[in-house]
Amino acid sequence: MDIKHYMQKVGTEARKASRLMASASTNTKNFALTHIADAILRNKAALLSANKQDLDSARANDLDAAMLDRLTLTEKSIHSMAEGLRQIATLPDPIGEMSNFKYRPSGIQIGQMRVPLGVIGIIYEARPNVTADAAGLCIKSGNAAILRGGSEAIHCNQALAKLVHEGLEKAGLPKSAVQVVETTDRAAVGELITMKAFVDVIVPRGGKGLIERISNDARIPVIKHLDGNCHVYIDNDADLTKALPILENSKTQRLGTCNTAESLLVARSVANTMLPKLADMLISHGVEIRGCAETCALVKQAKPATEEDYYTEYLAAIISCKLVDGLEEAIAHINQYSSQHTETIVTENYTHARKFLREVDSSSVMVNASTRFADGFEYGLGAEIGISTDKLHARGPVGLEGLTSLKYIVLGDGQVRA
Repeated sequence: MDIKHYMQKVGTEARKASRLMASASTNTKNFALTHIADAILRNKAALLSANKQDLDSARANDLDAAMLDRLTLTEKSIHSMAEGLRQIATLPDPIGEMSNFKYRPSGIQIGQMRVPLGVIGIIYEARPNVTADAAGLCIKSGNAAILRGGSEAIHCNQALAKLVHEGLEKAGLPKSAVQVVETTDRAAVGELITMKAFVDVIVPRGGKGLIERISNDARIPVIKHLDGNCHVYIDNDADLTKALPILENSKTQRLGTCNTAESLLVARSVANTMLPKLADMLISHGVEIRGCAETCALVKQAKPATEEDYYTEYLAAIISCKLVDGLEEAIAHINQYSSQHTETIVTENYTHARKFLREVDSSSVMVNASTRFADGFEYGLGAEIGISTDKLHARGPVGLEGLTSLKYIVLGDGQVRA
């Protein structure tokens, strides 16, 4: 395959489709989404079979446990994909929404209108659910999408692409509005991230190495996050009956996701009573604790932490732990070591909670809730196209609004500038 020629063809078709998607009605887009959801459930057995092919190949290639976890489809996750698409269909359509109108002395009215970004290139590893989520969000937001999944999920992604195309065609929309790149050749990624004439924004989802490469090499704006070093801070006014399940869920529900807690901070004044119980819970789940000297003194099974541990996204049954004087030191530690993804405080102190929300510089900041809630579906976005830790354009889970832009509109009645 001539990769350059192939990707230029994909880009040309996507740009053409984006013009049609921008003008598609809400009803038409919703019809496509619900049909895709129905097709996913109807073809559940075929999707599981395709996923088994991918998993067999992944195990033969010795992919690690975290990657296998992200790659695995289950009946539950298939139903979640379909539910996500249906939820997207019920959300208000942002396209064409007008706001912020004001009159100027000249008599003209100035406002803004929400419009699609155009063509979105999404590059991701494992996680076949991204194919459905990204397709759904791009369809509803009036964009065209070029999806380049990892080679490890090629069979499942291609099976999902057929179902997406079926829904688009049933709705009278161009199937080229969502294209899954058919080649696993990495040269296709190099082409995609430099096709400025055809692609408006790139969204990478995957490991740090992939995202760093995309960020460094892309000639197109990138929406991204590099790491998910998320923190749970147990405040000196924390309730242990809340702290235990919040930490347990944040760290142990799934080890390989970007919203999994990787660092635990405990206020020194409550450490003697709370840390041993928190540690026992973690150890019962097979989690290794790497802590400061005080942590190691209180938890005999803990291993000494290095400076690097406090920066690390483990994606494994390991957590770093540090005792801090209180809220000020916790905030300072988080702002230094975190990846600005998601942090939570466990506290009954309203003033501490407000200060934590205001001063922690991350894309999601929580009070008395698990970091695992940092997710587009849980936030009511239907799904997410990714998490952004950037500060421009979109931040946090990127849903429909994050895939749009605003343009100024001017309403006049014959006025001319003096």
